[in-house]
Amino acid sequence: MTRRKMLKLLAGAAGSIATTPLLLAAEPLRKRLGIGMHSYGFHWQAARDRNSNAKFAGALEFLEYCHKLGAGGVQVTITSKEQGDAKRIRAKAESYGNYFEGQLALPKADSDLPRFETELRTAKEAGATVVRSVLLGGRRYETFRSLEAFNEFRENSWKSLVLAEPILKRHGLRLAIENHKDLLVAELLELLHRLSSEFVGVCVDIGNSIALLEDRMEVVQALAPFAFSTHIKDMAVAEYEDGFLLSEVPLGEGFLDLRTIVAILQKANPAIQFNLEMITRDPLKIPCLTNNYWITMENRSAERLAQTLALVKKNASSKPLPRTTRLPPEEQLKFEDANVRQSLAYARENLGL
Repeated sequence: MTRRKMLKLLAGAAGSIATTPLLLAAEPLRKRLGIGMHSYGFHWQAARDRNSNAKFAGALEFLEYCHKLGAGGVQVTITSKEQGDAKRIRAKAESYGNYFEGQLALPKADSDLPRFETELRTAKEAGATVVRSVLLGGRRYETFRSLEAFNEFRENSWKSLVLAEPILKRHGLRLAIENHKDLLVAELLELLHRLSSEFVGVCVDIGNSIALLEDRMEVVQALAPFAFSTHIKDMAVAEYEDGFLLSEVPLGEGFLDLRTIVAILQKANPAIQFNLEMITRDPLKIPCLTNNYWITMENRSAERLAQTLALVKKNASSKPLPRTTRLPPEEQLKFEDANVRQSLAYARENLGL
């Protein structure tokens, strides 16, 4: 029985306002870890390739599959071809007692606004109160080859938020911008403070900012007051000649203090949902010892670099970081699914999720 059905049943049985204190005193339901769609990159590609081994092929099937795994909800894109499934997604999520978070691209110009508003309506129809997005699809140190290009991106990001905010407000949906290896925390907070909107906040990714040499706990503390959603993951590191390697690994196998991080975010926003983002892939190269890495960093910090390299040395993985490129497609799918299942089990047993 879902929480909504239970409350309706209790209210009907009591037949009076006298039940209100009872309902207010009820224990809050325990949160369950949900799953972000990027935890299943190989499966989404298999679905696009019409591979029969894919376990789902759209947002509705993704929700159904994640529910079978015991997840508390999903964060996923509803494509234009799936807009007719929105009401079914909401009904399924409610019957499961799951949450649904949307995912979409920000408008870059006035011509994008009809598309953006349609996607917002679809997400809301599917039951979303929060939609996740990013300012940059790639990584700062790989995308930009000049400071001027980076500053142009920052200005365009501001314009996108200004375009999006009135539509978010009109539909009563909150936008969660992910710290996506693009902006330093101070740069992201500057945009949020300048916009000053209750409808625009952050999807706190607890591992991404390590790639920008930022302290993972300082990042969580700084972004927590603006947190609408999360990407929960664990990270492993290793040294390499141009800097360090960074990998998502199953929860509990990395060096992040997951219990403390979850507690900080939960305290800042008790309504927040926790989405697993366990990306199964080769390690990312963070070339922080090369000149190109620093092109967009106006204030070069030797201290920040030294602290990060010391962190990597101290927490270097005792076993090889996971790699997938040489695995056959079927093994990639199995490896990915096993990583998600292992992470869900760890969250239940160790994080209270």
